[in-house]
Amino acid sequence: MSSTGSTGAPDAPGSPVHVPVLLERVTELLGPACAAPGAVLVDATLGLAGHSLALLDAHPGLRLVGLDRDPEARAEAARRIEAAGHTDRVTLVPAVFDELPDVLDRLGIDEVQAVLFDLGVSSLQLDRPDRGFSYSADAPLDMRMNPETGRTAAEIVNTYPPKELARVLRVYGEERFASRIAAAIDRERAREPFTSTGRLAELVREAIPAATRRTGGHPAKRTFQALRIEVNDELGVLERALPAAIEALAVGGRIAVITFHSLEDRIVKQTLAEGATDHTPHGMPVPLPEHGPVLRLLTRGGEAASDAEVTVNSRAASARVRAAERIRRAA
Repeated sequence: MSSTGSTGAPDAPGSPVHVPVLLERVTELLGPACAAPGAVLVDATLGLAGHSLALLDAHPGLRLVGLDRDPEARAEAARRIEAAGHTDRVTLVPAVFDELPDVLDRLGIDEVQAVLFDLGVSSLQLDRPDRGFSYSADAPLDMRMNPETGRTAAEIVNTYPPKELARVLRVYGEERFASRIAAAIDRERAREPFTSTGRLAELVREAIPAATRRTGGHPAKRTFQALRIEVNDELGVLERALPAAIEALAVGGRIAVITFHSLEDRIVKQTLAEGATDHTPHGMPVPLPEHGPVLRLLTRGGEAASDAEVTVNSRAASARVRAAERIRRAA
């Protein structure tokens, strides 16, 4: 998924420009855990390995386990890691991040010192129009983070009943014209199935009232977000992965999560808050240690990128980071 962090090595000619998102803050939050002797960092959304390379540069004893379902991203990350001279400390795994417990079990790792999630779409995926994530260039309507398996956005657009399609757009895209867009798609696909991003983006633009088109960015932005989330089960994967990542943390270990929209951020906020809450049963005269918090929050709410960073990298505008430290083992 998304990794818009620093490369740790210069970009090769023709490779995607890799701009950091919240790089300084993330390395600050995870640094103390990554500095521990024998520390293991799990980058659950490796992408182009930006944040991980910065942490490997800063902590010579750190070992990285990088997960990504996208074979192109893994190959590019491996090239960057090799160029930075860190290959011997890195294990790259083709996996979705809710597979984290199985990955660690296969590697014989009982606990880790740091976990990073950088959610959303990676720079590589956005900058490759043929992957179908962008509404700004005409391309096959795909949107799979692993282009080798699973259903495409075209399959969803062409086969979901209008009511179900409207639900996806409304819930995952927070699109208030979801029913209008779904009805327009249903009419048009009967004439000819959708195969390209360009045709879908144009239909969405036409389906939305003219007054609304003039504000809030591209009219198809929310529809494309919703389809991408549905294609890749992004929210379901996140809901399964976060508790597993927290469980994998050693005491003193840290987790940091970068989100790019409110649906992701709400899940992260609730999961970290739950871990930082005392669950002593109501009516007990004193807190019970075995029901105490397992996490200590390290950020106050979701911390945004600075104005200076957003000026340099517009993709940072919607980014938020939340982080927490493991303070005890669960009872």
